[in-house]
Amino acid sequence: MNGTGTIRFKLTVAYDGTAYAGWQAQKTGIAVQEVLEKALRKLFPSSDRVHSSSRTDAGVHALGMVAHVDLPAAEIRMPTRKIALAINAFLPEDIRVVAASRCRSEFHARFDAAGKQYRYFVWNHPAMNPLLRHSAWHVPKKLDLGAMRQATAFFVGRHDFKSFAGTRNYEMESTIRAVTRCEVKRNGPLMTFVIEGEGFLYKMCRGIAGTVVQVGLGRFSPDSIPGILEGRDRRVAGMTAPARGLVLWRVNYRKK
Repeated sequence: MNGTGTIRFKLTVAYDGTAYAGWQAQKTGIAVQEVLEKALRKLFPSSDRVHSSSRTDAGVHALGMVAHVDLPAAEIRMPTRKIALAINAFLPEDIRVVAASRCRSEFHARFDAAGKQYRYFVWNHPAMNPLLRHSAWHVPKKLDLGAMRQATAFFVGRHDFKSFAGTRNYEMESTIRAVTRCEVKRNGPLMTFVIEGEGFLYKMCRGIAGTVVQVGLGRFSPDSIPGILEGRDRRVAGMTAPARGLVLWRVNYRKK
């Protein structure tokens, strides 16, 4: 329990981001964060702001978003095992708290995160799978999986990813990031990019996925990737893949 009479809870949240303007509450559009906070206040009227591990963009999904929230001890009238179920009763069907557990009072969902894994899904078939229309990018032309795999290998390691990031209205302190895993798998028409690292720049995963798909289409060669990284210019890389194919798969934490 914190000194303020609150108990900190760690939440794991999954959501379909199609209808939302991203995770973070903002002036335009409905955000996942505000919907979750509204549900929490129905159960715990004095509940504090929900702090997340990441900020997903409009249309991006999550399976393992981690967040923390301080709940007033006096308002908790149920066992911990029932809290996720109780919150979900006040949430729309496209947002779910998968798990809720008490955590140490100094735990921080964002600053304690050691790394994140994103997955990007591509449906590579002339006809789109209608069941995946909100969760995968439809690329109808045949893709060269071998060339794409060669390209993804170049992203692993510590690099300056400025060429693959979206522009912000402020200057980033550093555009260097460490990617520990970048690969693409295929199961029939469904292609899955797995991108893991300590942290990511704005739209970086979508920049990587879009460029690698264009490698698969023959618009870039796999060995052009190192030069694009060194160029530090978004204009020399490939397109930004659509938001609907991206999922924040999980957030990793060091054991303490």
